[in-house]
Parts: sequence; structure tokens; C-alpha cells
Amino acid sequence: MVRALGAVFAANGLDGSVLVIDDSSPDGTGALADTLAAELDWVSVLHRERKEGLGPAYLAGFERVLAGDAGLVMEMDCDFSHDPADVPRLVAATEEADVAIGSRYVEGGGVGNWGLVRRAVSRLGCLYAQVLLRMRVRDSTAGFKCYRREVLESIDLDGIESKGYAFQIETVYRALRKGFRIVEVPITFTDREDGTSKMSPGIVGEAIVKVPALRFAALTGRL
Repeated sequence: MVRALGAVFAANGLDGSVLVIDDSSPDGTGALADTLAAELDWVSVLHRERKEGLGPAYLAGFERVLAGDAGLVMEMDCDFSHDPADVPRLVAATEEADVAIGSRYVEGGGVGNWGLVRRAVSRLGCLYAQVLLRMRVRDSTAGFKCYRREVLESIDLDGIESKGYAFQIETVYRALRKGFRIVEVPITFTDREDGTSKMSPGIVGEAIVKVPALRFAALTGRL
């Protein structure tokens, strides 16, 4: 993935860099990332001592990136579920919007090689958030996003407590509450060929509880 992103940066004239976040992976990911960082001056690695969930890992990554001078901050998975070739499209979309989402659920988007149950859980989760939070974003659980720097500086990252996929919903909702413009760019999401999904009953349960809690916080002026 790192080398694929480097090729995309070069082919499209993007001044990009990559931050790999490694939560002490037992499979050697951290050591491989360190080797790449030693070879490529646009790659760096953030090592974390333990796994705390997707949300805390992203927050740590955002903090590291915002300490630098990046104007755009992109998040994406490293298993090619998100196509590196789509990166320039999300970057271009931020010329007219503050957040660009690589969306599975707008016209032109889609999901490949998922079973019926996984499709249903994902789609129903997005609809649940869309209805309860009264937002037009169709793919609020997407993990392929490009933010303008000022969005992340404005949405109170320290106040985010979500650890699973609710984190993706919460960041989108906080951005909308701040008045930022969000656009959905159609992508095709292809499930990983190796490894297993992080989806679990606990992650689903967190999202079920967190969505109405976000709405209540907004109604009571705490968000």
C-alpha cells in the first residue's frame, strides 16, 4: 500500500506523505513500516503500546499530523479495500468541500465480495445514523476520508470517545454541526482477501448507543 500510494503521489503531482499507525501488531507490521520509513523520506511510523480501538488510533494519528503543516489529512485502510487510485479524486473534491468521503452508498459507488449479512449490517448502520442524526450523508461509517486541516482543528478531537466504527459517524456529525461542507465521492469498496474484519457485536453495540447520544448532546447544546 505504501509503495502504491507513492506511485499515485508521483503520477498526480501530489506532495503527499504517509503516516503508518501501528498498535503493537503481532504480525511484524511495525517492523516492516520502520523499514519503509528508513528507505522512504515521506513515510513515518507512529507506534502505540496497545490496541485501544480504531478511534483512539486515528486520534493519535491526527494529533501527530496536525503538529506538522499538512493542509489536507486523509484516512484510509491499508488492505486495499480503499483503492489508492481514488486518492486524487478525494483530494480534488476538497477544492469545493471541507470533507470528502469515499462513499459506497451514493450513485456510482458500491461494495464488492461482501456477503448479504455484512452488506445489511453496514447499510442499516448508515441509515440508522442518517435518520437519527438528520443528516444527508449516506455513508457515515466510511473510513476513506479527506479532511481540510481546519476541520480537524475545529471539531474538538479531545471530546471524541468512540472507539469503533461509531468514530467515523461522530467525526462526520461533528463536522456538520460546525457548518463544514461534506461531499460524497463514489468509490467501490472491495473487502480484504486476507485477514479478518474488526467488526464485532461490541462495535455494533457502541454505534447503536452512541448515535442517539450524539443527537441528545446536540439538542442540549453540548455538541
